[in-house]
Amino acid sequence: MATVTVSPKYQVVIPLDLRTRMNIKPGQKLEAMGWGGHIVLVPKRPIEEIRALFAGLTNDFQREKQDREF
Repeated sequence: MATVTVSPKYQVVIPLDLRTRMNIKPGQKLEAMGWGGHIVLVPKRPIEEIRALFAGLTNDFQREKQDREF
C-alpha cells in the first residue's frame, strides 16, 4: 500500500506502481467517489472498450406477454 500526500491545492500523485498496474495514462479521466469512508478513483474507459466486453451477446429473446403488462 502506498501513501500519498495532499498538496495545498488538494492534489495527489498516483504512485507509479499503481499507474502502471492500472494502465493510467496522462490526461486520462478518472471518476472519483466516496464509498464507505474511502475515496475511490475509477478509470473511465472508452465506450468501445466497454462494448468489446459484451461482443457476441444478442438481445433477440422473446418476452412473454405478461412481461409487458403492468
